[in-house]
Amino acid sequence: MKAPTPRVGAFCVDGAAMMAPVSTPAARSWSSWRTIVVLGLVSLCADMAYEGMRAVSGPFLGSLGASALVVGVVTGAGEAVALVLRLVSGRWADRSRRHWRLTVVGYALTAVCVPLLAVTPFLGSAGLAVAASLILLERTGKAIRSPAKSAILARVARPTGRGRGFGVHKALDQVGAFSGPLLLAGAAAVTGLQWPGLALLAIPGGVSLALLWLLARRVPSLTRPDDDDDVDVADDAPIGASVGRGLPRAFHLFALGSACATAGLTTFGVISYRFVEIGLVPLAAVPLVYALAMATGALASLVAGDLFDRFGGGVLLGVPLLVALVPAAVFLSESLVVVLTGVAVWGVAIGVQDSTVKAYVADLVPSTRRATAYGVFAAIQGVGALVGGAAAGGLVADHAGLLVIAVLAVQVVALLLTAGAIRDSRVRA
Repeated sequence: MKAPTPRVGAFCVDGAAMMAPVSTPAARSWSSWRTIVVLGLVSLCADMAYEGMRAVSGPFLGSLGASALVVGVVTGAGEAVALVLRLVSGRWADRSRRHWRLTVVGYALTAVCVPLLAVTPFLGSAGLAVAASLILLERTGKAIRSPAKSAILARVARPTGRGRGFGVHKALDQVGAFSGPLLLAGAAAVTGLQWPGLALLAIPGGVSLALLWLLARRVPSLTRPDDDDDVDVADDAPIGASVGRGLPRAFHLFALGSACATAGLTTFGVISYRFVEIGLVPLAAVPLVYALAMATGALASLVAGDLFDRFGGGVLLGVPLLVALVPAAVFLSESLVVVLTGVAVWGVAIGVQDSTVKAYVADLVPSTRRATAYGVFAAIQGVGALVGGAAAGGLVADHAGLLVIAVLAVQVVALLLTAGAIRDSRVRA
């Protein structure tokens, strides 16, 4: 059953209308670009926290006693949790219309869990288990907020072009993604330790929550479907039941193709574990290498977003091609230049994928099912992330050549599925 249409001048937080005249400052809605930029700043601050943590997660877990396999499983499981749990949180957002509440809760988990990692080196034998739990809990926060936030962004980015809107948001997101690792690198250079930098990440985490509170007061309600929706396929089934029904075939093909691409995108935890283990990069410089990847990803997201609005989903065919180039560079070579080039290509692949897939999903499904679609999409990606992370962790030490071949094969499948989804959506249109 559709939610009632709010009156002109009414804005909604968590589905409850806050009635006020449009002329008052508290109720006046921001422009699309202003909303996109502020939401991007929220992500920038949050990314400083959790990407700073992810930049050192592999070596940090290793310092607590983790093996390469444990690092691969924990980091891969973290990505899987961040994706698979969106299956529930996305459906919940669509049915409850509480987009802002879910977004705030998700960001709050990140703001709390990341700084708490700073205490794990002092917990003795329990440190590794606590650190792994905090990483998984932080990724749970990502799962809670992401579908709701993406649905908000897809709505406000319609006037700007969704490719450009998501691209600018992702670029700001990536600025935080390399600022956080730089902060950790600076703290490690000064103190010789990693935990002080993790503790400092409480500051950007708190700023992200303050910005989000301000933003939630200025964005219109999401209770109404988009004007250009062909059909309204919302339903009243339980949250966990048949969440993918009513979504088009092209969407499912695209989700499977993206899952294959994600499986080949080895987590940075495994990549950094490998080049630190062979002595190619010192532990203190790992955040700098991660910052390089995030910087290239930021530039790639801006370019990819613009290309998406100009040429459509065909831009996404480049993602499997980029992913296929990474393993040979980062796992088979012992040249610093080649490894850093591979890391940069890894960052470009992430930037292109993250800035365009959400825009394309928004084009494939009705607005009333958008958060659900993001959740289903991410859950399928999560399976790929878990399998890929575990496989990379198990193979990288003694069977790197086999890992390279496996990634190449999976990317061929990803390319075929993505091309099929694009063709199917064009035929349907």
